[in-house]
Amino acid sequence: MNLPMSFVVAKAAPAGAANGGLSMIIMMVVLFGLMYFMMIRPQMKRQKEQRAMLSALAKGDEVVSNGGIAGRIEEVGETFLTVEIAPNVKVKLQKGSVAQVLPKGTLKSS
Repeated sequence: MNLPMSFVVAKAAPAGAANGGLSMIIMMVVLFGLMYFMMIRPQMKRQKEQRAMLSALAKGDEVVSNGGIAGRIEEVGETFLTVEIAPNVKVKLQKGSVAQVLPKGTLKSS
């Protein structure tokens, strides 16, 4: 008589495990969705803004590099910029090292 009772208990366990597995999958999908909207999407937006800023660089723009060097763009190449940081002092920078573009006239006021 014990045999049928243990058989019934054994049959009941997989049905409960299937529900637990479905809720686990749903929870993982929700967590991935949260990660996408909290981390991945804002990062992609920042990268898009950075690419747009770098492609819009032109002669005469005032920029600050990642190293903190501020200057005015003298020449724009494919991958490099020539930046004048003081009178008759020019340095070459990679386009990717530009951190931000300053408003016009910022370097004269400082």
